Amino acid sequence: MTVAFGWGPVATRVLAPSAACVVVVDVLSFTTAVGVAVEGGTAVHPYRWRDATAVAYAREKGAVLAVGRSEATPAHPWTLSPAALRAAPVPDRLVLPSPNGSTIAAEAASRGATVVAASLRNHTAVARWLTDRSHGSAERPLAVIAAGERWPDGSLRPALEDLLGAGAVLAGLAGPHPLTPQATAAATLWSATDDPVTALHGCDSGRELYEYGFPQDVAVAAEVDSSTAVPVLVDGAFQEAP
Repeated sequence: MTVAFGWGPVATRVLAPSAACVVVVDVLSFTTAVGVAVEGGTAVHPYRWRDATAVAYAREKGAVLAVGRSEATPAHPWTLSPAALRAAPVPDRLVLPSPNGSTIAAEAASRGATVVAASLRNHTAVARWLTDRSHGSAERPLAVIAAGERWPDGSLRPALEDLLGAGAVLAGLAGPHPLTPQATAAATLWSATDDPVTALHGCDSGRELYEYGFPQDVAVAAEVDSSTAVPVLVDGAFQEAP
């Protein structure tokens, strides 16, 4: 493996032990939210669970805890919503629970890989950062993981937005390093997609956010290549790469 692609936490557990770097892609909305927060100067602590343990973890880190979108109040506006994070006061530290993106980040970090958060907003910057550091070479193998969503029974639901985001990163990797067939297929899909913004608004996850009353989150996620920030997990928190 030099450049591999997979889906969800299970693929992360399989691929991360052989990877020097793992790129997490959870476009709607974890990695988009991470990017927005990091751009503003916030260190983002991913957390797997949204329960009482998250409250204790945020207290331990001296961080603000992001709550569910519907739980936001004027006094506590921080949620997984990228649009809400953009409008909220900027905290020094934020704990961001997510059963998909946060879990993948934690699985990859626990296996010693450098962890990067990518979305459609920063895919070119991420690909350039990876290339500049020779990630994807034989000496520094790379895995790009699309988070996907969950079916009601908890099983993985592949998500078009994450396939596009992963494909965008993979298509941008320069150099002679070979992609696995799965990674090549993801990159090819991105290159063949004439209108990714329309695809994002029309995909299942995008339509769900519209139905839940959060179309602005899809709009933020669709700001393709608007960001040069590369969030890297350092000491348990995503921070902008130097």
